[in-house]
Amino acid sequence: MLETDHFLDIDDLSTDELHTVLDRAAAIKAGEDDTQLPDQTLGMLFEKPSTRTRISFETGMTQLGGHAIFLGPDDIQLGHGEPLSDTSRVLSRYVDAVMARLFDHEDLLEIAEYSDVPIVNGLTDDAHPCQTLADLLTIEEAFDGFDGVQAAWVGDGNNVGQSFVIGAAMVGLDLTVATPENYGMDDAVLEQAEEIGHAPTVVDDPKDAVDDADVVYTDVWISMGQEDQRHEKLAAFDGYQVNESLLADSDAQVMHCLPAHRGEEITHEVLESDRALVWDQAENRLHAQKGLLVELLDA
Repeated sequence: MLETDHFLDIDDLSTDELHTVLDRAAAIKAGEDDTQLPDQTLGMLFEKPSTRTRISFETGMTQLGGHAIFLGPDDIQLGHGEPLSDTSRVLSRYVDAVMARLFDHEDLLEIAEYSDVPIVNGLTDDAHPCQTLADLLTIEEAFDGFDGVQAAWVGDGNNVGQSFVIGAAMVGLDLTVATPENYGMDDAVLEQAEEIGHAPTVVDDPKDAVDDADVVYTDVWISMGQEDQRHEKLAAFDGYQVNESLLADSDAQVMHCLPAHRGEEITHEVLESDRALVWDQAENRLHAQKGLLVELLDA
């Protein structure tokens, strides 16, 4: 089992534990590990809509012999009908673990503080560590490990990007980040990656990030809840679209955590090309989360 009580950020795992989870996920995917979690229940709290997060966790628990309960905004009044602390205490009496997909990271921290069972971050505005597990599993599969792999992040320095920066540092990926002015990764995230020993190279021109890359990763420019910033962000991200022109001098494969806004941060042609690792990446949400759940819950 893991030493951490909760999985709120990717670096709640040690580097060795991160590799252990990835190895477990790969073994489960290959049919070489049939560990089960019989009669265990995962409570799933959703403030934000979800496709991949809900389906992958719910399917994963079913395949592991357990059960998942969906609690959406209309099913539970997080922080409104009762304090988060009370909700967390009560859930701890019913379920074996909780996955929470929330807006405010501070709410996640409060739920974890009062929980007696593991809390898993299914996404907050600050971090998306479960996505990073799937991202790293995908890169490890595609390139037979991480040694010598050149990765590029192009676009917004958002929650997905910030978790990926830390995860990449933990496995030793050579990462270059290209973001527009005022939309970069948080300084604290870059400093943390440097402390781990693998700080990314930060550039302004996406071409500088892409030309030597083996894999290029992008995400939406307008995240959920940022619709009022659409005009401003589209202008700021001009030139950062992952398209055939940007990739013209590169053999890089392409990743996107989905959903994609085709024609904005990435083109339809790139998504539908042989470059795209996107569908393997989406599938790996299931396998990575199964590996995580087993490591958290298998006594």
